[in-house]
Amino acid sequence: MSKAVRIDRSGGPEELKIVEVEVGDPGPGEIRIRHHAVGLNFLDTYQRSGLYPFPMPLQLGMEASGIVEAVGEGVSHLQAGDRAAYASQPPGAYCEARVMPAKLVCKLPDAISFETGAAMMLKGLTAQYLLKKTLPVGGLQPGDFVLFHAAAGGVGLIACQWAKAMGLQLIGTAGSDAKCQTALAHGAAHAINYGNENFAERVKEITGGKGVKVAYDSVGKDTFEGSLACLQPFGLLTVFGNGSGPVPAFNLGMLAKGSYYVTRPTLFSHASGRENVQAMADDLFEVVQSGAVKIPIGQRYALTDVQQAHRDLEARKTTGCTILTL
Repeated sequence: MSKAVRIDRSGGPEELKIVEVEVGDPGPGEIRIRHHAVGLNFLDTYQRSGLYPFPMPLQLGMEASGIVEAVGEGVSHLQAGDRAAYASQPPGAYCEARVMPAKLVCKLPDAISFETGAAMMLKGLTAQYLLKKTLPVGGLQPGDFVLFHAAAGGVGLIACQWAKAMGLQLIGTAGSDAKCQTALAHGAAHAINYGNENFAERVKEITGGKGVKVAYDSVGKDTFEGSLACLQPFGLLTVFGNGSGPVPAFNLGMLAKGSYYVTRPTLFSHASGRENVQAMADDLFEVVQSGAVKIPIGQRYALTDVQQAHRDLEARKTTGCTILTL
């Protein structure tokens, strides 16, 4: 048996319930893993609220770390006793133990703690596919300006450090002066408090009127038009989240001003197979073990305090990564 967090219907944090579930043996292509820590992500709130609909009942959670207890037929890259971490479909990480597909689970290097492993997989792999794979015309070179919204969040603080390691000038936005200082401390070249500044105007000032090659936007509805205004000609707007709500329908003619590109990527399009996810994870593990990127865990909640964790996340009270402890 395992404690798990489940919802029976979409709604607010009050729908998150602690239940006992039976954990069986892994089938072909599966493993059973006993978690040491679980990552919390804004994506989880979309699934809980119904913005991203799933059949009910639903066990939430997209990333965790722990020890492999058993492997099913056909699994060759993992064995019982391995330290492991993952960011994986389907949801279900909010629990003590689970059976799940093995293809997106990676061995966790001994030098990386379970807490760091749980905090970094979904957010770190997201930063990886954004900065390394979701690129504007001509790619990114050292010295280029990029805009990154929610720069003090879990993905944002990883991206700040990774962008600096790549020689990029990351302009981060955040909702308070304190969060802006946090982004700067983690490698952002500039930080804008969008609560009291017009970020599009500030971006143009910082870049000498040129704009940025790419804007990485996980806020969505509230920042979409401003992000477009920050782009230089042939620039790319990457919308990878909906923190303020989904982007409404818009006239494609808006893109004609600078021959702009817009994309809506997802992690699981990039991490679609065993080889892809391992290559991405190896890149993440390397940059973390080098010390160029440190995984900032700003909050820890017991699994039984998951309702409060969701409330704090949605109220923008968290900084960096958040984990559920077991």
